[in-house]
Parts: sequence; C-alpha cells; structure tokens
Amino acid sequence: MKTAVAILNWNGRKLLEEFLPSVVKYSGQAEIWVIDNSSEDDSVSYLKSEFPEIQIIRNSENFGFAKGYNDGIQKIIEIDPDIELFCLLNSDVEVTENWLKPMIELFEENPEIAVAQPKIMDYKNRNKFEYAGAAGGFIDNFGYPYCRGRVFWTLEEDKGQYDDITEVFWASGACFFVRTSDFLEMKGFDESFFAHMEEIDLCWRLNNSGRKIYYCGHSKIYHLGGGTLKTNSPRKTCLNFRNNLGMLAKNLPKEKRFPVIFCRLVLDGITGVIFMFYEGLPHCLAVVRAHFGFYKRLPAYLKSSKSGKKNYFEKKLVPYQYFIKKRKLFEDLK
Repeated sequence: MKTAVAILNWNGRKLLEEFLPSVVKYSGQAEIWVIDNSSEDDSVSYLKSEFPEIQIIRNSENFGFAKGYNDGIQKIIEIDPDIELFCLLNSDVEVTENWLKPMIELFEENPEIAVAQPKIMDYKNRNKFEYAGAAGGFIDNFGYPYCRGRVFWTLEEDKGQYDDITEVFWASGACFFVRTSDFLEMKGFDESFFAHMEEIDLCWRLNNSGRKIYYCGHSKIYHLGGGTLKTNSPRKTCLNFRNNLGMLAKNLPKEKRFPVIFCRLVLDGITGVIFMFYEGLPHCLAVVRAHFGFYKRLPAYLKSSKSGKKNYFEKKLVPYQYFIKKRKLFEDLK
C-alpha cells in the first residue's frame, strides 16, 4: 500500500530541526512531504538545505490545519495519484522505529477502516499518554471528547493497558492515518473549522457513512503538543468551543440536535463563568466569541448536516462523572 507522511508546517523551523530527523530515519516505507502554510521564517530554505529528499508543497497563505491539509493533499495527489494512505503528522511528533508497519498492515487487512491512529505518548513525560488522542477517542452524549488514557486533564501512565487494536469513535489529528479514497469521498476536513475538532468532525462523518475508525496500540509516537497554538491560548479555547458546537449541529441525528445543543450552550455558559475565576477574563470572553461564531455559522452547518441512523456517542456525561463523581480514568467511566 503506497503511503505518504504529510507534515503541515507554519513557522516551524525549530520543530522541524528537533522532530523531522526521527521521521526521516524511521519512515522508509513512505514518501515524506511537508506542506508549508506560507511560513515567514526560514523553514522552507532549511528543508531544501538539510533534507533535499523531502518533497515540499507550498500553500499561498496560512490556511490553518483544515484547509492547509485539504489543499496540500490535493496537490500531492495531483503529483502522485497512486498514494493510497496518508499519515497526517504534526510537526512536533517524534516517531519510533517500526511505527509505520503495524499501521499500514491494519489498513491492508481491513478495507472497512477509513482512519486510524497509533498510541500517542507525552514527549516530555514519556511514560504518560498525551492529551491529544492518547489511545483513541470517544465523545459523550453532550459532545465532550475524551480518550482512552486521557479524561479531561488526567493522563494515565502507560502500563500496557492499551496495547490492543480496537475500534474507537475518533482518531487524533496529531497522527492521523486516513485512506485517500475516504478523505476524498468526505471532501476532507471542514475548512470553516480552521483548526481544532476538525478530525473529530471528519471521523463522525465517516462513522455516519458506515466507515470505521481504529486505534492500533502496536505503533507508538511521542507528541510534544502546543506547537502552534499554546494550550493556554484564548484563541484555542474559542476554536474548540465553536467547532465542538458546529460538529454537533452537523452530525447529530435531527431529533437530538436541538436538545443536545441547548444543553451544551448552558453548560458552556457555566464553564465560561468558571474560566473567569480560574483561567481569567480572556478565556471567559473566548467562550462568548465561540457562541457568536457558532450562531453566525449555524445555517451553513445545518445545510451541510448529514446525520447517520446510529447513535455513536457514549451516554456518560463525562464532565459530571469527572468533576462530581471524581471518576478520573477511562476505566472508571465504564
């Protein structure tokens, strides 16, 4: 199966210096491409000088994660239409020896799988799972994402408990393997999201169409996290809240759309007040901006909605279990 590793870059010279060598060293089974989102630093000249074997796609401006990858992948396919599998890899990821083989074999042996992710560990605390994806993602009945190995801010230690291969609801955009045909069929990521939650939205759309999302614990990578938008960025807060609501409007069954979104708006309001005291006024205002951004885009979300017949989300209300019931681990949620 012809595979390409595609790394989206924006002003990431330092990240490329630190993390690209492991990708080059351990990715002999794949072509390596860097999609540059009109960087203003010397990323491109550095790549041409130090890694002349890597192919570069240059976008005309910083399109963010969603459109950046959409446009970049289209250009790569125009150059090499035989690529069957893409790995969309963050620029702040260290890969390990033999990381590709289990992932490629998973797709070769299971044609019903559209998307998959490996085990994602914390680059700085290497025995802990990493926030953005951990061991595969799910969402609860109000649209809150959580992972095996990570529930809200609690990160589990890797003790081999997720060394399996199993179906999940969503895969992390930090290391996102997607079959080319499925990516094109779904028309890629929703570009209105710009960044954050677009991979969950795409996985939900694929679930609604009858395709499968998987986690493969036989492959492991280490993710730094916060390489482009820092974890405490109000802009990141705004994008996460806005895009989460948009994802619900697009993908929920019609009969559940209004009650779930109404409840989420109320819960978001409570969260915004909490942010005022613990995260500061900018994060509270970010929630407000997220809601107005959602209202503005709601007609477009509803126009593009195409819900499936199944309820894929878990009926757990994870915030209640985590903050009230003090159930901090994925296993406790069962």
